[in-house]
Amino acid sequence: MSDDNFSEVSTQSWFSRIADSIKGMLFGGILAAVAVVVLFWNEGRAVNRAQALKEGAGAVVAASAERVDPANDGKLVHLSSLATTTETLADTEFGIATNALKLRRNAEMYQWKETKSQSKEKNLGGSETTKTTFNYTKQWSESLIDSAQFKQREGHTNPAAMPYSARTSTAEKITVGAYTLSGALSGMINNFTELPLEQTENLPAPVKAKAKLQDRRVFLGADPGSPQIGDQRIGFQIARPAVVSLVARQVKGTFEPYTTKNGGKILLLQVGEFSATAMFQRAEAENAWLTWALRLGGFIAMWIGFALIAKPLAVLGDIVPFIGTVIEFGIGLIAMLFAGVISLVTVAVAWIVYRPVLGVTLLVAAIALPFLVKRMRGAAKPAGQR
Repeated sequence: MSDDNFSEVSTQSWFSRIADSIKGMLFGGILAAVAVVVLFWNEGRAVNRAQALKEGAGAVVAASAERVDPANDGKLVHLSSLATTTETLADTEFGIATNALKLRRNAEMYQWKETKSQSKEKNLGGSETTKTTFNYTKQWSESLIDSAQFKQREGHTNPAAMPYSARTSTAEKITVGAYTLSGALSGMINNFTELPLEQTENLPAPVKAKAKLQDRRVFLGADPGSPQIGDQRIGFQIARPAVVSLVARQVKGTFEPYTTKNGGKILLLQVGEFSATAMFQRAEAENAWLTWALRLGGFIAMWIGFALIAKPLAVLGDIVPFIGTVIEFGIGLIAMLFAGVISLVTVAVAWIVYRPVLGVTLLVAAIALPFLVKRMRGAAKPAGQR
């Protein structure tokens, strides 16, 4: 591993900072508005998905993988059986051929990566001095790093393309008992395990001439112990035949998504033998996780947006750095409170639309929050202070 760095120092005037903060107000307003839309949409999405899964859990029927039952056509069915294929998947560039559901080539290239860090110092009078440090490190990367965008390009040039890129091939026909999986269900199979390479004798001549083995992968370069920029290492993984469980709409000898009354789609697959109940519970847990992740993301985006809207006040106070820092801290707290209240109100309004009882309860909590904070602050004051 090798690295180097350099730093540059710049100073921005107070007037320039004010101009930038005013521009930031516009971006902050847009960010806060987008957060409101995302939060509202997320609640509708979560409720619709939950309703769809509830309907599906009540409608699913057990099916046998041994034969296609015409009586189940159009129904939401659940079954478990061995997913297998007779096909041989190949990577001709590396002489790989094996019977598998999927064959994945992982490709990495040794490249320069630029990272930067900044430290800021406020000056008396409102200007701000910024020290930016650019650090350059050699590392393995699965994606191409564009060195043309580096601040210091000289001596840190990466190849313009990766000679060998990652790819995944999937068997065209994967069967589960008497059924054939659809492309969407095949795409959900992810039981990848390493396909180790033991020797280079089977590699095609163009690759064999420059290939070496490193940790049962192909290394393309002069010395695996001392890689150079542009060297590559290639590894392989396969998804072997395995038992899978699925929930989907039966259409003769294959499957497609099941459409619920609210327009939701149900198409589930897990590697392993799972009951329909367990599969729906997992889908519900995934829906809950996504819902909370989007709620948190929406709240943080709104917090940042409100802080940007009020940023000019902090910059104005930066004529005396300490004052500006105090104002900025206060703005952060107030922006957090506003973001919390608006987020709760947005979610509450969405719930009034989608879940009225819970929505009204949450709206009352959102309205009460500022008063609760004010009361707690008052209780914290020493006796005799107003």
